[in-house]
Amino acid sequence: MFIDPNSRDPLPKVWDEDTRIGDMLRGRRGLVVGVANADSIAMGCAAKLRGFGAEIALTYLNDRARPHVEPLARQLDASLLMPLDVTQPGQMQAVFERIRDTWGSLDFVIHSIAFAPRQDLHGRIVDCSQAGFLQAMQVSCHSFLEMAHHAEPLMRPGGALITMSYYGADKVVSNYNLMGPVKAALESSVRYMAKELGEKDIRVFAVSPGPLRTRAASGIDHFDELVDMAVTRSPGRRLVDIAEVGRVVAFLVGGAASGMTGDVIYVDAGLHHVA
Repeated sequence: MFIDPNSRDPLPKVWDEDTRIGDMLRGRRGLVVGVANADSIAMGCAAKLRGFGAEIALTYLNDRARPHVEPLARQLDASLLMPLDVTQPGQMQAVFERIRDTWGSLDFVIHSIAFAPRQDLHGRIVDCSQAGFLQAMQVSCHSFLEMAHHAEPLMRPGGALITMSYYGADKVVSNYNLMGPVKAALESSVRYMAKELGEKDIRVFAVSPGPLRTRAASGIDHFDELVDMAVTRSPGRRLVDIAEVGRVVAFLVGGAASGMTGDVIYVDAGLHHVA
C-alpha cells in the first residue's frame, strides 16, 4: 500500500482492495493527463494504475491547478509532476522530453481532457463560433493526436494510448451540443490511430464512461438531467464511479487486452444499450 488505508484523505474510494490483488502492472510506466482534483476521471485511472503497480507521471494545467494536484501526486507516489496546457506551444514537447530523460520509454498514455467555451457549449451547434469549435477540437481531440505523435518513439511494444469519450459522440444527447461532434471526431481518430500504430504493437482505445459528477461535466447545461436520465434508463439503475473507469483502463493497459485495439469501451452501467 502506498497510503494509509484508514486515511481520511480523498483517495480511499478509488484506492481500495484492488491494491492487494497483485502487481499486474509492475514495471510499466505511463503518463496520466487530466487530474484536476480527487473526483477527476483521470484520478480514478491514476489511482488504479498505481495501485496495480505501474509508475505514473501526472500533469497539472497551470499554477492555479497545481495546489490541487500536487497533494494527490504525493499520495500516489507519482514519479513526475509537470505543467501541461495543451494550448501553450512547447509545453507538450517539454513533458515528453522530461519523460524520455527520466524513464527512456513509455507503456501508456491516458488522455482525459476536454474543453469548449461555455457560450458555444450551451448554444446550438449551428450557432457555435468558428473560434469556439476550433478550440474545442484542439483541446479535446487534436491534443490526443499530438500526444500520440510525441509518445510513439518512446512506446514499448504492447503499449496503449487511451482517451475518454462519451455516449453523445454516437447519439444525440440533449445539452451535450458542441461536444457531440468533437467526441465523434475523437472516436474516429482512435480507429485511424489504431490502424497506423498497430504495426508497432501500440494499441489505441476510447473509454466512454456514463455521466460523472466531475468539474468538467459541470459545464454542461442541465447536467443534473443527464444524471437523472442515466440512473433511470441504465439497466443497473445507477451511475458508475471513477474507480470502475480506472479498473477498465488498467485492464486495457495490461496484457489481458493484448488482442484488442481501436475500440470504444463503454463503462456506463449498460446505458448505451437502452433506446
